[in-house]
Amino acid sequence: MRKYLAIVLLLCCLLVACNNGEKQGKSDVEKDHSKNGQDSTEQVESPLPEDSANLYPLSGISTDEAVNQRIVGVMVNNHQSARPQTGLSQADIVFEILAEGMITRFLAFYQSEMPDTIGPVRSAREYYVELANGYDALYMYHGAADFINELIVNKGIEFLNGSTYDNDGRLFKRDTTRKAPHNSYLLVDGIDKIAESKGYKLTDDSKPLEYLTRNQITELSGEPANHVEIVYSAKPMEIVEFEYDVSSETYRRYNDREQTVERETGEPIQVDNVFIVEAYHEVIDDAGRRSIDFKSGGNAYLLQKGKQQKVQWENRDGRIVPVLNNQLIGFVPGKTWINVVPTNPGIQQSITISN
Repeated sequence: MRKYLAIVLLLCCLLVACNNGEKQGKSDVEKDHSKNGQDSTEQVESPLPEDSANLYPLSGISTDEAVNQRIVGVMVNNHQSARPQTGLSQADIVFEILAEGMITRFLAFYQSEMPDTIGPVRSAREYYVELANGYDALYMYHGAADFINELIVNKGIEFLNGSTYDNDGRLFKRDTTRKAPHNSYLLVDGIDKIAESKGYKLTDDSKPLEYLTRNQITELSGEPANHVEIVYSAKPMEIVEFEYDVSSETYRRYNDREQTVERETGEPIQVDNVFIVEAYHEVIDDAGRRSIDFKSGGNAYLLQKGKQQKVQWENRDGRIVPVLNNQLIGFVPGKTWINVVPTNPGIQQSITISN
């Protein structure tokens, strides 16, 4: 009898030990899951841009993908008959500069995102060419004066001219609902094949611009800047506005009191950095073409997260960047719009910033 009791006691001890080990193992697993962010209410903070494997050079957005896609620079029409445009919301950087008269024209740089179609595409000007060259971009335009075409070729700039591929269905198409010259659209899928056939490179290791960290963004200083109005011309009206949207923490663009949106979707243009720079302009011919000094630097304003800073701009390695006390100022990761205004009448007279 005693023998049987001893066996029963031994079995009970073994069962208790197994149960304890099971509980202990489960507790350890739960701890491991909690450490890995599983089965835990604690939210894991996303990595800072500088901690990520790769950054898109013109937007500062982190990605696990390769970031060696070559930058594409596209001349985009901003005539009233060309609005609303297609593909502007996906540009990393947009330069807005006067062409002839008082109408601005865009040079849109694409690298982190590529829409299917961009346009309407318009003709080249010398200062846009120089800006595109500073970013080593494949330069896309539709038509130009002979001396501009010669300048592009002589400088060894890699380009694709819509006049060569006009409405060929491979690289450019004409929109029959709009009238020329406001109806030429770039077909993005055709770029690589045609560029490759001309011996152009399709990849490039571009150096990233300077970007703010999350902490620096949180600690941004400056006067409130919820709205900025840039008057290129009062008569005829050529007025650009950026309105800060608190919910998205971005600026929305308006042209002649109408919101700038994507033509096909109605999606508004949302900008993380509004960089307004003052540069010397000179009309150089009877057609009203201009020369613009993008070498000397000058006064500027930088608007980010609803705040403004009065800064300077410099041309560093072909890129127009904000500077304060000789130190680069970082951009907020995201989209950047660079508006260029003439020194006459000057930045103080051309813009109004309000709360």
